[in-house]
Amino acid sequence: MGWFRKASARDSEKAKLNVMEGMWVKCPFCRGIVYRKEVDKIQKLCPKCEYHFPLSVQERIDCLLDSESFHEGETDLAAADPLIFVDTQPYAHRLKVYQDKTGRRDAMVIGEGLIKGKRLVIGIFDFRFMGGSMGSVVGEKICRAVDRALKSKHPFLLVATSGGARMQEGTLSLMQMAKTATAVARLHEARLPFLSLLTDPTFGGVTASIAMLGDIILAEPKALIGFAGPRVIEQTIKQRLPDGFQRAEFLLEHGMIDSIIPRPCLRETIHTLITHLTNKN
Repeated sequence: MGWFRKASARDSEKAKLNVMEGMWVKCPFCRGIVYRKEVDKIQKLCPKCEYHFPLSVQERIDCLLDSESFHEGETDLAAADPLIFVDTQPYAHRLKVYQDKTGRRDAMVIGEGLIKGKRLVIGIFDFRFMGGSMGSVVGEKICRAVDRALKSKHPFLLVATSGGARMQEGTLSLMQMAKTATAVARLHEARLPFLSLLTDPTFGGVTASIAMLGDIILAEPKALIGFAGPRVIEQTIKQRLPDGFQRAEFLLEHGMIDSIIPRPCLRETIHTLITHLTNKN
């Protein structure tokens, strides 16, 4: 009985710790410990430094689009494993794990919706699915979203959050950079607006291709945006990088993005942009 009481006490303390971890969250930017409900109340912003915590795909849809206006498309696309790739585990197994974890077939969600009554086509990366890496399905879905925008003559909005190319697909993954860039060129030729919203983090082949090809490139405050990570760059060039390097504010100062928009202002800003760019009242 003594052992049973001790075990129960340990379980109780562990349960209390789990509750506390659920109630509080550590900001990765200012390192402050903040009350989770307070963060959720202000669209997942840190109340101390206004760092923008990552959003799930559904949270992003709720944040940007009119209620119940989103209609998802191309939900049946799923990645193959042509290389029969294995690192610490088979690629096919990794895919299954992330599909079960997220309830999605891959790292891209596309569809149509309304922003304050204005219709647009939207693509949203899901960072929870293998770090939002761009493989063949992600590239194909972006191209199909562009095709939909061309057919319907609606603007296209891409919400990027990604670690880059999906190395498990080898060259097939790298090909998506050129493939999506070519699709965007067709939007430009048709004079249809393409807005790119960069969120934390956006890296690798996604930054090196479609994410930086928008007619207007927006970013959330303090978002990390780049190709290689700062630690890799420092180790390569053997130099210390400037403070704030690869943050959205640094990129804006150096002319690589057009504007930084706080999350509570995104809906209004995007609505204004697509209204002016499509010359519609």
